[in-house]
Amino acid sequence: MSNRHRDSGRAGMARRTLLGSATAVAAVAVTGTAAGTAAATGTAAGTAGIPPNSPARHGEVPAIWREFARSPFTHPQIPYVGRAGLGGGTARLPRHRAVTDVRDHGAFAADGTTDCAPAINRAIAVAGRAGGGTVTIPPGTYRIDDLIRIGHSNVVLRGAGSGRTTLHATKNLTELIGPYGSRYGGDKSSWSWAGGLVWLAPTARLDSLVDAIRAKAWPFEGWTGNTRDAWQTLTTVEPARQGSWTVTVADASELRPGALVLLRLADDADHTLLEHMSGGGPGPEAYYWDDKTKLTSYVPYEWPVRVARVRGRRVTLERPLPLDVRPEWDPRLTTHVEELTGSGVEGLTLEAVETPQSPHLLDKGYNGVVLQCAYDCWVDDVTVRHVDNGFGLVAASACTLRRTRVAGRGSHHPYFCREGSHDNLIEDFTIEERTVPAPAGTQLHGINVEGLSSYNVWSRGDMRMGTFDSHRGLPFANVRTDITVDNDGRHGGDASAGPLFGARFTHWNIRVTNGRAGLMKIDGLAPYSATVGVNEVTESDQIDVPDFTGDLHARLELYGTTDVVRPRNLHEAQRDL
Repeated sequence: MSNRHRDSGRAGMARRTLLGSATAVAAVAVTGTAAGTAAATGTAAGTAGIPPNSPARHGEVPAIWREFARSPFTHPQIPYVGRAGLGGGTARLPRHRAVTDVRDHGAFAADGTTDCAPAINRAIAVAGRAGGGTVTIPPGTYRIDDLIRIGHSNVVLRGAGSGRTTLHATKNLTELIGPYGSRYGGDKSSWSWAGGLVWLAPTARLDSLVDAIRAKAWPFEGWTGNTRDAWQTLTTVEPARQGSWTVTVADASELRPGALVLLRLADDADHTLLEHMSGGGPGPEAYYWDDKTKLTSYVPYEWPVRVARVRGRRVTLERPLPLDVRPEWDPRLTTHVEELTGSGVEGLTLEAVETPQSPHLLDKGYNGVVLQCAYDCWVDDVTVRHVDNGFGLVAASACTLRRTRVAGRGSHHPYFCREGSHDNLIEDFTIEERTVPAPAGTQLHGINVEGLSSYNVWSRGDMRMGTFDSHRGLPFANVRTDITVDNDGRHGGDASAGPLFGARFTHWNIRVTNGRAGLMKIDGLAPYSATVGVNEVTESDQIDVPDFTGDLHARLELYGTTDVVRPRNLHEAQRDL
């Protein structure tokens, strides 16, 4: 058995025998009780199948977890991600009633000649007009010669399972929409990081994007429209600290429980907001920000969040504040373009026609599933095959990707998370080994995050190729946990996009099967970061240096161990805490 498969099997066993209760881990962290110690170290039922003398049987609780359990919302190195994903971190996905079947609209499988995309899109439109519901696709293979668009809230496209229902895509996004250049110039194709053949985005937002692309007016892609001017102020916000759940506003009259708002933070001339995202202190203060024009174009920082409660001028939010709220950043709650919410894709495979992978940054757009301007949406039991780019989160927040898989001839970005995507959860994910050799001039990244994206989680992963691709653009407060990875990818990112990492990146219980350090062990790169429970690795191939000078205030604990750290899965432990 290969080391990769042996480690993958160990990871599977670890997932099946996770500690009986992450809450018990928190208990021992705070109280040191014997009962808590038993749960934390795996000396009870959770050790079934582990040899008696194995270190994994007698796991260790690092000091940093005990610290976190005492102050989970304000820890300097570990972000609070216990509410990542849809529904504020709920483990159960919604179930919508079935309202129509694609066969009722003319989609017939297995003949290989009928374009079923119009029928599938008609069925989705029927569900949208009905106010939501599930569109079912029976087992079989359905040819699609166009995009599948989910643009109405509370609409679910559900196949019979990723091994039973297949959408066979014959065209790419360049053919269907047109060439998509970069708003930063050059000859790059933005289909290298944007758009999907199954595209979940509000109808008006997607229409505006398509119109702009066809007009060659390369758009911004986020919550405030193509030129970032589709917003209005609801109220200004008084100063508050990162980790607070409640803020005081100037005027709460336009705020309602359940409403989705944007917290908008602009930067000042001294770039103190970017410094704060980097942890503050001498290193970020000495960093030269002014020529990082791509990075500064991402500002203002826009964080979507639901209002939980309004009491006078006190407003409680669904999640704690991701950053401080300071007057010099002109903090305010604003409107945004209409969101897509409560929608999902389940139980199918999207297979593109097999073509050679394109040269780096010249992808034609054989892309998989993308969620854009989406909140509380999901993808479950979906495989994409022979795609340029697999699963995308583009200005998407509070979404869950579960049981997803990237397979076939090899991808540029198997997963990408960009344009200010926050609070998302990607769990039980797999990147398979490519089925054909990589053509010359191509690039493999892995699980990508960039563009001020924050508080995202990648959990319980099996990466048979790729890397932890922090693609510059100062992503911060993201977590990768309980992942087995054959670390053979490379990160990207323009120099004008600024630092690889902001503060509070955490890599927790990572099993690197090929022993390559790059982007796994980040205590020498990422400010105020935590690398915990990573096996021994060595620098090779792409070797980076820190963007910030001086003390990074990073933590390295239980280095050189494999599957020993308790809790094994940082996200699950936080959720249960």
